[in-house]
Amino acid sequence: MAFSFSDLIEEARLSAQALKDYSESIFSPTIRLGVTGLSRAGKTVFITALVHGLSRGGRFPIFESLSTGRIAKARLAPQPDDAVPRFAYENFLATLIEQRQWPHSTVDISELRLVIDYQRKNGAERSLTLDIVDYPGEWLLDLPLLTKSYEKWASESLALSRQDPRRRVAREFHAHLATLDPNGRENEQETLVAARLFTKYLRDCRDEQFAMSLLPPGRFLMPGNLAGSPALTFAPLDVPLDGTPPDRSLWAMMRRRYEAYKDVVVRPFFRDHFARLDRQIVLADALSAFNAGPEALQDLEAALAGILDCFRVGRSTLISSVFRPRIDKILFAATKADHLHHSSHDRLEAILRRLVERAVARAEYSGAKVDVVALAAVRATREAQVQRGRDRLPSIVGTPIAGEMAEGEVFDGETEVATFPGDLPTDLQGLFKGEETFRGLAAGPHQEADFRFLRFRPPRLATGDPEGPALPHIRLDRTLQFLIGDKLQ
Repeated sequence: MAFSFSDLIEEARLSAQALKDYSESIFSPTIRLGVTGLSRAGKTVFITALVHGLSRGGRFPIFESLSTGRIAKARLAPQPDDAVPRFAYENFLATLIEQRQWPHSTVDISELRLVIDYQRKNGAERSLTLDIVDYPGEWLLDLPLLTKSYEKWASESLALSRQDPRRRVAREFHAHLATLDPNGRENEQETLVAARLFTKYLRDCRDEQFAMSLLPPGRFLMPGNLAGSPALTFAPLDVPLDGTPPDRSLWAMMRRRYEAYKDVVVRPFFRDHFARLDRQIVLADALSAFNAGPEALQDLEAALAGILDCFRVGRSTLISSVFRPRIDKILFAATKADHLHHSSHDRLEAILRRLVERAVARAEYSGAKVDVVALAAVRATREAQVQRGRDRLPSIVGTPIAGEMAEGEVFDGETEVATFPGDLPTDLQGLFKGEETFRGLAAGPHQEADFRFLRFRPPRLATGDPEGPALPHIRLDRTLQFLIGDKLQ
């Protein structure tokens, strides 16, 4: 692929930033850990539980440096980047423990610095600085736009919108699109309506009923302070891939704003944050996609492949650290494992592994280490055996969120219930084709159904005090061992 002069300047900036980061890490070893996930995957809860578990000495038997007593303490340090908001850890922790509510999703980038004091295996005392960078997965899906023309993006976006189930939620946008003449005179009102209807279509695709994941441009769903700006006011048009728009046409206007979106939104994110990451965890709500059907699973598969294609992956070396940093470890995590009995956790991992297998093969070829895990950063349920007739069913027990409903009963947010979550299927190929369903939760492949897992409140801790014991979890220790265990030897 040919590089433009602006691309070379961008690479020079990245190398200069990498050299600065490397020189600082010589005296203070630092890992920049990226934490991302698509909507409702649980990024905020994951980061809060990770920091609380490390700082409170949580039960992490697989995290070797902590379980063997070599970690003396983990402490928060001042925010490293003055221009980036601090992750509101204390507020999120109070929401989880004192209010027993799930914190609101973050819609912007934020950071938190954790310093881990530990003893190396040779007895030397050291400190490792862990800079946690939290950013929306939707932003990550924007990175491929940097190499796409407006015409190619428009063609791909419209092709997707014409496939079921997206076609059903894109009807209003498609109706407006049919009234637009790309070669006609640029028109601000037509553009505003097109952008509004296209954004509504993207937002509706994200609804639990459809659980679509591949929804760029990401800032259309979380605009922040750019809401209403021309850089976020465009939409795809039916235009030829190799065409040239007439001057001052609607097509030219859409193309100009698409390029502004890349310049104002995508490139700064890539340069200032994404390109500086060392390790990465990608959280995915595979269960919601599973409930929505095979189309949602296939869409999640495409989204995860697109995410992995964005990473500069490979074995980290001195040269790469100084001039072209690479992500040398990536973990894909299927969240909400506490919605299942432990007998299905390995099956949930197998589903996620199937979702990313083709993309993972490419990353491993470059020398990066990639793994998958099913986890619950905060375990909201416990397990039990429930008698049903002559059978004893493996069940989970927890407190459903107020307003949740099952079998006609509406829960009050205070009453514990036991529920049989069913078994995840073992036939993965059939699952992706819609030929096998979730026993006890989903209907047959030819039936219309809209089943959902109960959503549970965070657990009640013995003290209800954020300074008390660490939050219960599932496989958070295994996650930490993979992501940073080798840096604490």
